[in-house]
This record gives sequence, structure tokens and C-alpha cells, in this order.
Amino acid sequence: MSDRHRAPVIGITACKRESSFGPWNLEAVILPSGYTTAIEEAGGKPLLLPPGCCPSLLDILDGIVVAGGPDIDPSLYGEKPSEHISLAHPDQDVSESDLIRAAVERDIPLLGICRGMQLMCVVHGGKIHQHLPETPGHEEHGGWDGDVTEHGVQTVEGTHLHSIMGANVAVNSTHHQGVLDPGSLSVSAHSSHDGLIEGVERTDKRFCIGVQWHPERIGHVGLYRALVDAARGS
Repeated sequence: MSDRHRAPVIGITACKRESSFGPWNLEAVILPSGYTTAIEEAGGKPLLLPPGCCPSLLDILDGIVVAGGPDIDPSLYGEKPSEHISLAHPDQDVSESDLIRAAVERDIPLLGICRGMQLMCVVHGGKIHQHLPETPGHEEHGGWDGDVTEHGVQTVEGTHLHSIMGANVAVNSTHHQGVLDPGSLSVSAHSSHDGLIEGVERTDKRFCIGVQWHPERIGHVGLYRALVDAARGS
């Protein structure tokens, strides 16, 4: 669908949660507005993708963001859930995995955020640390369960992420899981203080990047702009 004379349409995966809707508590498709704001500021048009949507929606999209969200079902990477796994939503895991595979096959620009990066790795044969506070070497990685901390990230020279973000980046940390094994993806960034994988990518695609942090919450609009530019064909 790429056309340099219009704003690229960027699909963003959303969650289903019980939410307040006027006087009622109803299941709703929700997404933090920071994602849509970042896409708009980057020159794109955001389109929400609810759990269960089919890959054929890629016919109307120029790019896709797989957003943060609940823990991934460990059965997808061959493990049983630890006591710390919460909010696993298998239907969302399946539909987002299908979207990632289809986007990669079609070479549609793809950006994975937090859970989205982790799911990209699982789809490519990787595995996840289920609970960083109990993972040797990563016990003090950063904030989770509502807490937010910041730390440095070092990107790998020569990667696409390095060309976008530079060598050293200050990022936010809001997760209790992390990537143990990126599968067939290339590692593009590590945390400066404990070496946790913070960025992955595919070098054989126009734009296929995952990051562990939330760039939309820390002013890293440049990463979204790079996605939108790739979706535009720039």
C-alpha cells in the first residue's frame, strides 16, 4: 500500500481488558494513547488491531507495531509457567504471532515493543526469562509491576538500531521478563548494567526491529519515525 504522497497506515496491536465505560465495567479493546500519539507525531496514521485479528489485515497496512502487554504463554517456548506468570492471554499470543510471521514474510516494516520484542524472539525460535528478579545476574535489572526505572543501553555498531538511536541510549524499564535467547534474530542492544538483551532485529528485511523499552513513554519518537519512513518507502 506504500504511497509517498500519503501518511502510512500503521497497525498497532491492542489488548482486551475489563475497563470502565461510563457507569459500566465492560470488556474493551484498549491501548495506551502514547502509541497512537507517537505514530501521529512520526507522520503515520495509527489503526488499532484487536486480539484475534487475522493476518489478511496486512493488506491495508503499511507497517505494524506489536505493542507491550501481558506475559507470553511459556508453552510457546517449551516451558511451564512459573508462579510469577500473570495475565497470559493465549488468543492474543496466537494472533500476534501470526501477524509477526505474515509481516516478516511480506517484508512489511515491523516494530516490537517490550512484549512485542519478546514475542518476535519466540516466533524466531527464542526463549524468555520468566522472572528477572529471580534470574541470576539480572535480579536488579529494573522496575516492574507498576514501578518504572531508567538505565543505559548500548547498541551494537553496524545494526539498524545503532544507526537510528546512536551508540548509547537512556531507556525506561517496566518489565519483569526478558529475552534469554533471541532465536534467529540478531541482537542489536544490551543493557549497560547487566547485559540483558534490549534490542533485536532482522538484517534481511527493510525494517524489523524489537526493543525491550517503551520509546513512546520516553520521547524516542525517532524510532517510530524510522518505522513510518520505512513504511512510506523512504
